[in-house]
Amino acid sequence: MESPLSRDQKLGVFFMLFAFLLIFLWIPLDTDTGFIEKVRRQISIGDALAPTVAAAFLMVGGLGLLLFRAPETGVEEPLDQLAMRFAGLLFAVYFLCFLVMWGVGPLVVWVANGITGDALEYRLLRDTAPWKYLGFATGGTLAVMSSISMLEGRFSWRALFTGLVAVVAMIAIYDLPFDDLLLPPNGDM
Repeated sequence: MESPLSRDQKLGVFFMLFAFLLIFLWIPLDTDTGFIEKVRRQISIGDALAPTVAAAFLMVGGLGLLLFRAPETGVEEPLDQLAMRFAGLLFAVYFLCFLVMWGVGPLVVWVANGITGDALEYRLLRDTAPWKYLGFATGGTLAVMSSISMLEGRFSWRALFTGLVAVVAMIAIYDLPFDDLLLPPNGDM
């Protein structure tokens, strides 16, 4: 029996369910505060706001896939091995980019300590510039550049520049306006 949903619609349902689990299960269990934190008449962003907004975007995207079907061609292409290999490679590249994001800040502090003889700790520096930007900027730029390079089938300076611009834009939107927000991966260091 053939499913009434297309492959794109099934993907939309998957992302809607995933977003639902994020919003109502994972985020509440993983964060200490709600969306907004009010302490002594000072209002700040709570731990749950940013991941909930991201999950809401996933839900909207999934809803879009579910509701707005592509025109019927009569034949639905199955997922072939090339698509699965590309998805696996993309996952591996993102995993490596996140490892770089996680490790570059402490590594640079370790190298700086070796050069200067200081005893700096990354955990104490993770909310001060330029230290707080090291991992996010390096890993984020690599992730965007790698994605573009994989899709184009070659490295380009334009891909690197696009990655840098995207990371600078995210820093400007998420970090600069807020005093108490830690960019990834600094919150878990």
